[in-house]
Amino acid sequence: MDLPLLIGVTGGIGSGKSMVCRLFECLDIPIYYADSRAKWLTNNDPEIRAKVVALLGQEAYDNDGVYNTRFVASCVFKNEPLLKELNAIIHPVVLRDTKAWVTRNAGASYLVKEAAIMAKAGQANAVDAVVVVEAPVELRVQRILQRDQRPEQEIRAIIERQVSDESRREIADYIVNNDDASELIPQVLHLHELFLKRKPSER
Repeated sequence: MDLPLLIGVTGGIGSGKSMVCRLFECLDIPIYYADSRAKWLTNNDPEIRAKVVALLGQEAYDNDGVYNTRFVASCVFKNEPLLKELNAIIHPVVLRDTKAWVTRNAGASYLVKEAAIMAKAGQANAVDAVVVVEAPVELRVQRILQRDQRPEQEIRAIIERQVSDESRREIADYIVNNDDASELIPQVLHLHELFLKRKPSER
């Protein structure tokens, strides 16, 4: 079965990658929100649950069976090997889920996968191209302050921990500028026209 082109969209917190994806949705393009789906799978997939409990203990889920994000974060914070083990449990299930979603949407013109962390096209993520959404750090901080009511210090710490803009540009096939000076809709429409003409690579 021929599968449609799969485009990855990524960017740092506050860059506006979700807004870009919503614009693609307005063009009737199906979107796989990988980070939201990973949270759902972590709560509902029995394979993930069993392995996370084996790795971190029963406290990884609360009394209602809900993933205990705060406890897990405290376990893996500043413990890179443990974080890698946790990701090695969750990421393969998300990738499998993505592939099933792609198959279910095989009739689409192309598909978009949104994720905060992404590899270069063709590297363990099955995407055919990567779109990186960029915005200046100060603008991103202001957006998150308005959206999340988080302390500014916490926001800047999150940005510091995330992949740098330079690293994201290295995996980018296309860049969308989401600063106050650039219009977003024409950029997305331009990409839409390009993706309608592209043929998917073998996956």
